[in-house]
Amino acid sequence: MPQHNDASIIDAWSRNTDPWTAAVRGGEIESRVLVTNSAIVEAVRARAPRLGVDLGCGEGWLVRALPEVAMVGVDAIAGLVEQARSAGGGEFRQLSYEQIAAGELQLAADVAVCNFSLIGDEATRGLLRAAPSYLRPGGHLIVQTVHPVVACGDAPYVDGWREGSWAGFSSAFADAAPWYFRTVSSWIALFVEHGLQVVEMREPLHPATRKPASLILTGRLAA
Repeated sequence: MPQHNDASIIDAWSRNTDPWTAAVRGGEIESRVLVTNSAIVEAVRARAPRLGVDLGCGEGWLVRALPEVAMVGVDAIAGLVEQARSAGGGEFRQLSYEQIAAGELQLAADVAVCNFSLIGDEATRGLLRAAPSYLRPGGHLIVQTVHPVVACGDAPYVDGWREGSWAGFSSAFADAAPWYFRTVSSWIALFVEHGLQVVEMREPLHPATRKPASLILTGRLAA
């Protein structure tokens, strides 16, 4: 049984930089094309930010999708940061969540976005704990994640590590990263525990299945 921890997530993603970039830019992920890309863009624009930060920006598509916002994209994976920089559209920095938790980002953003990028355990907690170091007082953290009720499948509806999968993706992908499952109530508790008042919850529906394609939570940092 492979070890499931936050470090194993970084290892797996480092080996899948090129196929992930191709999948995102080639529109190969149906749920993103049909639902979740536009859902997160709308959630960000609803806050009308002037300065935003995309935490776990990947190859940078969300930064480019918000040209009216001064965006900073941050990712731990060097290959993804290089892809993002080559496409442009904003400023991109290579920082791990642990570095951000240690205060190395230092922004006063109106909005911070985590778009399907909170898949670990302690690293996620550290990132939320550090919110005052990258969000201005009264700023918002917006998290889009798999919908826990749908993503749970037949497994027990309890927090814990799950096996990753590249099912439905091209054969170029290898070594799927594990991920940490959280229930809806656990996500809300995580926000509250770190001083973020949940002010909005969205459940974008897949147009074909009419089931939630994701869960979007917006938390406000105390002013």
